[in-house]
Amino acid sequence: MKKSKAVIILLCILLVLVGVSYVDLNGTDATGAGSASDIKLGLDLAGGVSITYQVVGEEEPSSTDMADTISKLQQRVENYSTEAIVYQEGSDRINIEIPGVEDANAILQELGRPGTLYFISETDSQGNANYSYNMTQTADGGYSYAYTLNKSIEELEADGSIALVGTDVADARAVTTQDSMQNMTYVVSLTMTDEGREKFAAATEKAYNNGETLGIYYDGAFVSVPSVNAVLTDGSAQISPMSSFEEAEKLASTIRIGGLKLELEELHSKVVGAQLGEEAIETSLRAAVIGCIIVALFMIVVYLLPGLASVIGLALYVALVVLLLNGFDMTLTLSGVAGIILSIGMAVDANVIIFARIREELAAGKTVKSAVKIGFDKALSAIIDGNVTTLIAAVVLLFLGPGTIRGFAQTLALGIALSMFTALVVTRWVLNAFYALGARSEKLYGVGREHKTINFLSKRGIFFGISLALIAAGFVVMGVHVAGGEDALNYSLEFKGGTATTVNFNESWTLEDLTAQVVPQIEEKTGSAVQVQTVQDSNEVIFKTNALNLEQREALDQMFAENYGVDQSTITSETISSTISDEMRSDTILAVAVAIVCMLIYIRIRFSDIRFGVSSVIALLHDVLVVLAFYAVARVSVGNTFIACMLTIVGYSINATIVIFDRIRENMAVMTKKDDLKDVINRSIVQTLSRSIFTSLTTFVMVAALYILGVTSIKDFALPLMVGIVCGAYSSVCLAGALWYTLRTKFPPKKEKVK
Repeated sequence: MKKSKAVIILLCILLVLVGVSYVDLNGTDATGAGSASDIKLGLDLAGGVSITYQVVGEEEPSSTDMADTISKLQQRVENYSTEAIVYQEGSDRINIEIPGVEDANAILQELGRPGTLYFISETDSQGNANYSYNMTQTADGGYSYAYTLNKSIEELEADGSIALVGTDVADARAVTTQDSMQNMTYVVSLTMTDEGREKFAAATEKAYNNGETLGIYYDGAFVSVPSVNAVLTDGSAQISPMSSFEEAEKLASTIRIGGLKLELEELHSKVVGAQLGEEAIETSLRAAVIGCIIVALFMIVVYLLPGLASVIGLALYVALVVLLLNGFDMTLTLSGVAGIILSIGMAVDANVIIFARIREELAAGKTVKSAVKIGFDKALSAIIDGNVTTLIAAVVLLFLGPGTIRGFAQTLALGIALSMFTALVVTRWVLNAFYALGARSEKLYGVGREHKTINFLSKRGIFFGISLALIAAGFVVMGVHVAGGEDALNYSLEFKGGTATTVNFNESWTLEDLTAQVVPQIEEKTGSAVQVQTVQDSNEVIFKTNALNLEQREALDQMFAENYGVDQSTITSETISSTISDEMRSDTILAVAVAIVCMLIYIRIRFSDIRFGVSSVIALLHDVLVVLAFYAVARVSVGNTFIACMLTIVGYSINATIVIFDRIRENMAVMTKKDDLKDVINRSIVQTLSRSIFTSLTTFVMVAALYILGVTSIKDFALPLMVGIVCGAYSSVCLAGALWYTLRTKFPPKKEKVK
């Protein structure tokens, strides 16, 4: 590379870094659009709209109907944000919380009133039109139609013109298909219930024979008036064409919510504040900055000039993450922060792998130029395999996981893609540019030293015993808690529901003051962790705790009256269900199981040995179970960040293990008949030991900064994550290779004797 080209490359990279950083800080216009402050934040970080619906009717709804309604509403509101939550309040109310929005009226208008969907025949039995339309020409030469209902719903019901209602629809989905010309098209696929199938067949037969349409009427307006091109007797149909997948999904979502078994009416709506508050955001940002500075200094001190190149790449990575969080309109929560932390760790990891390889080549007598090229080339497979396995998990979670998990998966997938780009492309360009500008001394890069091989496999019995003891201890502690009448884990209200107490104070309170002064008194009276939400433009505050009995509620009301002069008659308490539903838990378990299977398949293909995949999964499960044991022993609150924490550990564990397996595979390719397999494995572990230690250390520093500076909820998230990072390093070094060796000796490949 010529000096002039090197200067241009460095200037371009620095200009992009400065430009992206400027947008992150200031945005693209005077309003700050596109800046970091413009990123959508979840309910835990920024608050949003809270809407409470009441079931219409005198009879109390069944638990099955309530669960079905909540499930379908959850699918509907995830169109606004993957972090939106729906949960039951009392016996006949449903609460919806949507982050990142402040206009409750706009949400209500768009969401509509659930349970009011009708399929209306174009004419009645006498041939009179049930609805009419006005046609206007559009700017592109086409036509638009505005439909108007000619009769009231009661009249249509009386004369039999309502062919089906929303509950006759079993499902509605937006799908992509091909038309007769093999062009991609978007449609809404409908599936009717058994009862709805017969009604739909009769309605389509009437419409088809008379050349009529079949109007779909929801919440006071027609949402679609499709033509009927055939008699549909199998209970399925497609509405087409749709102009985009988004339009198809919106119509499908509307039909689903209109098909609820329960009819709901709005009871009240309000804008609620963040559950963690501005202090949590500020301390998290401060912790992130401090952590990044420490990591940057560490990389420069340990890896010298390559470390400086990696810092430039990592700075661009962070700037691009912030920019693209806005660009892809993602909602950031603590779960998303977990995904970013993991991807930062993997970005550092890629650089550590590369630089270790460069030092090995320099130690072998290669020139700096040759060592840099070979170092990147040899590190490529480990980086790709480690990142792709984690990316597979992220993609599976993105498509199969529940809403809150998809937020984690989005940020993780984004981070992985960017980390690979900055490590393999940006850092390489910068390093080559430094070399072209005259930085060619080996002293600037560091020369690797030959390390004495440590016989890790000889201690595998001890390592296995320690791990089994830790896991067993966790289950024993959980059993003791259950025997004592407690939950096995310290479940928060997100997992088991609780009580929402609404208090109207005589003056307004900030979240920080409430957390410092009021919350400790509530915890003393109830023995429960507390979540706090303020209500905009009022003195109302919502305190969510574990389920309270009558005595606890009365004690709490009395405390508010005596200490804060609150009128007890205005205090309301409602039982609320868990926000993490059984369906959400089962969806998460299914998604993780599918992700593990997909990772196994990938590892089997890449390594041509299923034992590598099985060993990786065992090490992964080990880390999860040890962290679970820590949750049980330390009684850390198991809340809405628990799943994200566990998923982060899964991603971290699989990546760390793959790096060691990649080196074992490489060394086995050149081993001779005289080489002992144990020595090859031990040597591979030692060769990657600095990577295992340094990557774990830098990731640990990032999370530790969050723990030291964070508020209580963030500490409950960061502490188990720190344990998981240490555990991941331990399992990759001490267990992964030993597990693979054990499997290979117990189940050796055909026609091969293992020493």
